[in-house]
Amino acid sequence: MDKPLEGVRILDLSALLAGPYGSMVLADLGADVIKIEVPGRGDLVRTMPPHYVGETSAYFIALNRNKRGIFLNLKDEEGYRVFCEMVKRSDVVYDNYRPGVLERLGADYETLKVVNPRIISASVTGYGLTGPQKDKPALDLIIQGRGGIMSFTGEPGRPPVRLGVPMGDMGGGMFAAHGILAALYKRERTGVGQKVDVSLLDSQLYLASYRAQYYLTAGDVAEPMGTGHASAVPIGAYQCGDGKWLVLDAILDHFFESLCDALGQPEWKDDPRMKDRPTRLENREYVDAKLSEVYKTNTAAHWIERIEAHGVPCGPIQSIDEALNDPQTRSREMVVEMTHPDLGDMNTFNTPIKMEGTWGSTPSPPPLMGEHTVEVLKEMLHLSDEEIERLKARKAI
Repeated sequence: MDKPLEGVRILDLSALLAGPYGSMVLADLGADVIKIEVPGRGDLVRTMPPHYVGETSAYFIALNRNKRGIFLNLKDEEGYRVFCEMVKRSDVVYDNYRPGVLERLGADYETLKVVNPRIISASVTGYGLTGPQKDKPALDLIIQGRGGIMSFTGEPGRPPVRLGVPMGDMGGGMFAAHGILAALYKRERTGVGQKVDVSLLDSQLYLASYRAQYYLTAGDVAEPMGTGHASAVPIGAYQCGDGKWLVLDAILDHFFESLCDALGQPEWKDDPRMKDRPTRLENREYVDAKLSEVYKTNTAAHWIERIEAHGVPCGPIQSIDEALNDPQTRSREMVVEMTHPDLGDMNTFNTPIKMEGTWGSTPSPPPLMGEHTVEVLKEMLHLSDEEIERLKARKAI
């Protein structure tokens, strides 16, 4: 069964996290992503500690499955010629270099569109290709800080907290994938490619969503609220009598009424401090205190069972191992096995996009350094063994 992006070829010049995460989204959907690495060095995260499968970092594995990998030196005249020939036969050139690097390599959109008018050039950068900060270095933590979200993540009165996953990088990668898909769709109508410019900072501001709009509308500057919500009560994490935690969201009136029944507190429905959503928001501390008092009387499992039985959104706070082994996770094929020719069988997480061509698919392992160089050059450019050996001798590949 063909995957959705079968036949789309992407030359991936990206490294580290933001770029490779976005290209992996597209590779999981069936695009032929050719990861181009500097000969002899490769992506720096290949050696990221602390966990390895053989000599391959688990960090690298998490970002580079379903891709083919080649060594190609764009700074060498012959290597650059090979790259241009590949551009003629590709749909997208994707990178996360700092602004100006592509121009120095001759891999910028203005140059590549002469080689292939249909090419789409997509760049993920810290601050974008324009603006006064565009040349500054920016990694995930810097973006999380500058993007505002970190200022209201965590508990009130505590230091700023980095998100548990590098959402500064991953957000940029996801939006880059969206931009590439939109550019491919538009090219079907126009026949020409375009430049896609995605900034990690822009992506964080976009993810700020309603908290950004609250400020723009009412001057409301977001502050840390832990697991609470600026617009409603009760919502959040609550500790139970066994020391374990549950989370629930009963902000809608009918959910709150059902919660009162589940907790054996039907009289709360008539309490003037909890009668409706605006009132509960005004009396946040009172509502949370009443809930916490009840939760302390029994275990988290007991309360989750009762609350769910009354149709109220609720669940446990699971550790990552519990989440990955959850029956729902397994039923959705979110953990799958892939086989590496050198590293053997291993488990990995799967794409969340379920559609024809992704259900039941088995990912291919991330490439070894330069693993597919000969295969790709013979397949795409029909180079002979002699030509390939000549390119190797001059360290172009």
